[in-house]
Amino acid sequence: MDLEARSLQPNVKAVLLAKLREYKSDLNNLKSEHKRLASANSNQAARDDLLESGMADAMLVSANQRGRLMMSTERLNESSDRIKESRRTMLETEELGVSILQDLHQQRQSLLHANDTVFLLLKVPYRLHLLTGKFEGKDERKRLMRKGGRKNK
Repeated sequence: MDLEARSLQPNVKAVLLAKLREYKSDLNNLKSEHKRLASANSNQAARDDLLESGMADAMLVSANQRGRLMMSTERLNESSDRIKESRRTMLETEELGVSILQDLHQQRQSLLHANDTVFLLLKVPYRLHLLTGKFEGKDERKRLMRKGGRKNK
């Protein structure tokens, strides 16, 4: 029974182990009472009674200590599990953060490339002027510069 009770869930286990200790205590009390009644010699019975009550107390204390130790061990195991779960969550969060930073870097590179392209396109009319000697795109260039390269809709 003891092994079965220890393998159950913590909330059920604690209740069953307490009952088991109580039953063991009752069994010890009944054993001592049986010995006392079975003994023909009253002095021997009194001596046995004294010895059994001392042993029962020692067994009860030992059982209580064992129960407290089991509960402490269970709490320690639960805390360890929570720490492991927190560590796993932390690592997942770190991986997600690295992924987000990589995406942001790629977006930044795309924006810088687009900015360079717009800048080069705005210089085209001026370069044509240098090649042909006339500058027809001056007004268009000024309009584009004021609007930041956006087209009218």
